[in-house]
Amino acid sequence: MKRVLLPAGWPRPKGYSNAISVRGRTIYVAGLIGWTAEEVFEAKDLPGQFEQLLRNLVALLAEDDAGPEHVVRMTWYITDKQAYLRNARRIGEIYREIMGKSFPVMAVVQVVALIEDEALIEIEATAVVPD
Repeated sequence: MKRVLLPAGWPRPKGYSNAISVRGRTIYVAGLIGWTAEEVFEAKDLPGQFEQLLRNLVALLAEDDAGPEHVVRMTWYITDKQAYLRNARRIGEIYREIMGKSFPVMAVVQVVALIEDEALIEIEATAVVPD
């Protein structure tokens, strides 16, 4: 069971939730980046790496009979805030295409670099599958 928490009078956030209450089996996903299963960066741009990263996330969740609808928290680490803002519309399209209309709690943080030099984005996630 997942319930979005939104106090009366608060505007609904666009593309994420402020708080979610859940009960069930928890899946913790380490920081994922936008390379293939062979650890190759096919995309050199942020939207392309983001798309591959979400496909990696969905594949991991499927290993425990979970899906995008079960994701309740995401922390995004990006290396270039301006690239994120320039590509925000496309990133939103990719998100909805792969994740659907499930909007977990999220934070987006700009970092100086990621461990893999070619990586432009890394995302940690938590999913909860109802009992």
